[in-house]
Amino acid sequence: MDINERKAAAYRLGLITLLILAVLTAVEYFVSVYTGSLILLLIIALIKAAIIVNNFMHITRLWREESH
Repeated sequence: MDINERKAAAYRLGLITLLILAVLTAVEYFVSVYTGSLILLLIIALIKAAIIVNNFMHITRLWREESH
């Protein structure tokens, strides 16, 4: 995989993540306005945090074997 393909994949991942987070934020808004359920808001927040950690913080590399 050359540098341009890696950049394209990174931009695609960023865009998909942005869209998912935007949808979850809209859902979060409607849950807070119409239900006020703290449990649902906590679940949505945890899902959003997991997406961010998995896609951008690379913490999962701690449990992966190194590949060269």
